[in-house]
Amino acid sequence: MSQSRNSVGRVNEGLRAFTYGNPLYNLSLSGRRLTALEAIPPDPWPGDPEAGAAIMEGLFSFAGQSYRLDGRPLEERYWFPKGAGPAWHHGLHGFEWLRDLRAVGGDEARRLARSLVIGWLEWNALWTDITWTADLLGPRIANWVGTHDFFWVSADEGFRYCMFDSLARQTRHLARLLPGTLHGLDLLLAAKGLAYGSLCLTDGERYRSQAVKLLVSSLPKQILPDGGHVERNPNVQLNYLRHLIDLRSALRVTKSQVPDVLNHAIERMTPMLRLFRHGDGGLAVFNGSHESNAGMVEAVLTQAESRGRPLRNATFAGFQRLVGGRTVVIVDSGAPAQTGNDLRAHAGTLSFEVSVGRDRLIVNCGAHPSQMGPWRQALAATAAHSTLTLAETNSTEILDEGGLGRRPGHVSCERVDLDGATMVVTGHNGYARTLGFLHKRRLWLSEEGDDLRGEDLLEPAIGAKPEMRPFVLRFHLHPSVDATVFEPGDVVQLTLPSGGTWYFTAPGHPLEVLESVYFGRGDEAVPTTQIAMAGETPPGGQTVKWALQVGHGDDRDDSENGTGQADASPVEPRE
Repeated sequence: MSQSRNSVGRVNEGLRAFTYGNPLYNLSLSGRRLTALEAIPPDPWPGDPEAGAAIMEGLFSFAGQSYRLDGRPLEERYWFPKGAGPAWHHGLHGFEWLRDLRAVGGDEARRLARSLVIGWLEWNALWTDITWTADLLGPRIANWVGTHDFFWVSADEGFRYCMFDSLARQTRHLARLLPGTLHGLDLLLAAKGLAYGSLCLTDGERYRSQAVKLLVSSLPKQILPDGGHVERNPNVQLNYLRHLIDLRSALRVTKSQVPDVLNHAIERMTPMLRLFRHGDGGLAVFNGSHESNAGMVEAVLTQAESRGRPLRNATFAGFQRLVGGRTVVIVDSGAPAQTGNDLRAHAGTLSFEVSVGRDRLIVNCGAHPSQMGPWRQALAATAAHSTLTLAETNSTEILDEGGLGRRPGHVSCERVDLDGATMVVTGHNGYARTLGFLHKRRLWLSEEGDDLRGEDLLEPAIGAKPEMRPFVLRFHLHPSVDATVFEPGDVVQLTLPSGGTWYFTAPGHPLEVLESVYFGRGDEAVPTTQIAMAGETPPGGQTVKWALQVGHGDDRDDSENGTGQADASPVEPRE
């Protein structure tokens, strides 16, 4: 079967090369164009000045790969270095990094941006099978137009002529490709590029209309009723909302009607994005996401023009947000993303994260930027999340090529808000068929946020006759947290960067502080630690109770002799 698919792929590649690489096809992309943009959409998004400074030195880093591009931009090897993967090429040829140069600022950065665009045009002015795909055309067109004021508004006439000529050709080709096989964020980026490209064409209105139709038809498939994106990935939530805002802005500046479905999507997605936000302004780390730049998150929330409060109970997306005092707990309480939307999805059902003020405390491990290979298997695994792993088995099967296989058929969640405190009761049957157990988790957070109680239960599934199985409960700690185990080994002191002290206890269960790794802050693995408790569950099931509580004053002596240890039983709802 795979050989058959490869053969079909090679035939299709040959047909595309014959059709689009033909000089006659290039002539068909010609047509009248404007000599100035019809309108200039705002581009309020911040770049990364550190990444921009690296680019000034020739260093380009995308998707976990870094290349120092030697030579001149007019040389082919500059644009297609040996060993660079598809994701790296997507980063380079998508030109999102123009904002990083803009963040550096100054004439030198502006001149470099022009030089790089000229070099790119030297090798990519005509169709190529790498750089003229629909998923790259859209971002590149939008990024060139979006950074217009930075690097080409004051350029000479020759440069501007080349820019308009290339933008017009790329836009016409993109219009012929869509929708193709694109969906999700890729389709949105293509529609955005088509709308932006229409600003430099005399017949741009029809391309803008095509982009709007694509958007209107795709939005109901991507945005859930509670505003969550179907991929259940906080970074995708951020980026999808950001690009919707850009499309709305482009329609506004051209005096085009903004569809109600677009306005409603922005209104719904904004409170959901706030659900994912920790106290430091960044995002929670679920399903292949990372913390993200807090400045970008704030910019998107501001530009959304929606004052909706953070959603706390996202039933459709499957997330819960518990807030008490300065403490925020974010829980993955939903079923994994469906097939087709699960390329980046993880086996982290019932995992959670905790932050206190601007300090992150409990986290998930994150994802390697490439989202593929050995790191994909390791970081998408249940063990890389703050939850329970049974018999060293993932609660959801992780496929080597991306996406998910076997998964929970049912994930439940019930939330109870009582007297300022909050309890969430969740469960999944991801282990039922293979191991015969259900995993249930209860979390209770006090009104003051100084007391988080947990209870993890393994129960025999109906009709199952499970055997005794080993389990491990893991609580991955943010790299900024210092952890110390106290004798007799059932108390761990956690010290936050701000100086706050918390104690993790689990009466009757020995605790270990083990090595872990964190990919939540960027491309590099950052060493960190995890609290782990291992045990075995008999065929009749097992219950593990634990607590995470603020230390008051100098509690170390009391904790060491046991008198300061908290009862880790979850608080029951009052009648």
